[in-house]
Amino acid sequence: MLKHDYMPVSQDQPISSEAPLQLLLFVDGRPKSRQQVQRIRAYLTELKTGYQFELQIIDVGQQPYMAEHFKLVATPALVKIHPEPRQIIAGSNIIGQLKNWWPRWQTAVDTYVQLQEDLQERLDESDRVVAPQPTINSVAASAELIRLSDEIFRLKQEKEKLQEQLQFKDRVIAVLAHDLRNPLTAAAIAIETLQSNYNIETGQFQRLKPAMTAHLLKQARNQTKIIDRMITDLLQGGRGNDTELPIVPQKMAIGKLCLDVLEELRDRYNAKSQHIETDIPKDLPFVYGDPERIHQVLMNLLDNAIKYTPIAGKISVTGLHRTSQKVQISIGDTGPGIPLENRDQIFENHFRLQRDEGTEGYGIGLCVCQRIIRAHYGQIWVDSVPNGGSWFHFTLPVYPS
Repeated sequence: MLKHDYMPVSQDQPISSEAPLQLLLFVDGRPKSRQQVQRIRAYLTELKTGYQFELQIIDVGQQPYMAEHFKLVATPALVKIHPEPRQIIAGSNIIGQLKNWWPRWQTAVDTYVQLQEDLQERLDESDRVVAPQPTINSVAASAELIRLSDEIFRLKQEKEKLQEQLQFKDRVIAVLAHDLRNPLTAAAIAIETLQSNYNIETGQFQRLKPAMTAHLLKQARNQTKIIDRMITDLLQGGRGNDTELPIVPQKMAIGKLCLDVLEELRDRYNAKSQHIETDIPKDLPFVYGDPERIHQVLMNLLDNAIKYTPIAGKISVTGLHRTSQKVQISIGDTGPGIPLENRDQIFENHFRLQRDEGTEGYGIGLCVCQRIIRAHYGQIWVDSVPNGGSWFHFTLPVYPS
């Protein structure tokens, strides 16, 4: 709380809330500090200077923005805010310093008052209508202005954050139909084909060979997984980077998971005649991770690799036991690569390269991947190769044996 102590030194002099000498005393809740503050206030009360002054006590615990505004590094501290120049006295010997500075402050007040009186006399003699001169601002008013400035700054930040969220929502609405249409159409075609060939009486699929039936069922399942992943990315990306990402780590075989994800995406890369190259050592150690989350990371990275690798291009998946504590997984492609100046930005929420503006996606997949890997205390980064293409790498902790 901000407390007021108006301390006149003579009874026949009127008290003004706009005293020429204005002081702030910053205090905290420590017992030792309270004792020092009591001594300072007692000393100020004893001063018989013939000058009125305004002293206000500010608790930094309740009004930290005031301490920040005056750039205080310690309390208690006595601040002379008027007349200018501002001066701060702090440390364990405030009273000793005050004894030294008090005569100088008296001189400054005398000079200020005399200047004000001379100015008023000139204005009276000129017999002209002039604009009213600015008066000394009250300390309480100054404190309130500082508080309001802080509040305005906070509201501006909230406004910018809300505007970003609204822009993201508008962007999602604009592209959602396009992005979901492909997997929805593929899943619908597979289901309709199965339904039109199903004989309720015999319980069999007519005109469909068992291999084709299995393929259509797999296609429908994979497409629904893609839709689920897209929705998951949207929800996680929309929550922002500050939201805690829960993980349930366990012992897992990262090499097998890589191969499983490649199998799930077989139809995608076969449709583009892309060549898959794997180099995953059989003795790659187990890692400590959340299988569902790491599956999500692999699906995102491999989906991007397939999307940006041209027809008949190559996609590589490698595993490396870097140290006794880390396993590194790398996914490479022969696509256009990532410009050097964008390699850090691509992991930011909603960031998209200029070349990607016409492609499907919300620009949040890599942001989600980064959050997942960091939640596992790992790292994720990207490199580009001279002949084109990108290599995405991430590390995970080795499961303790």
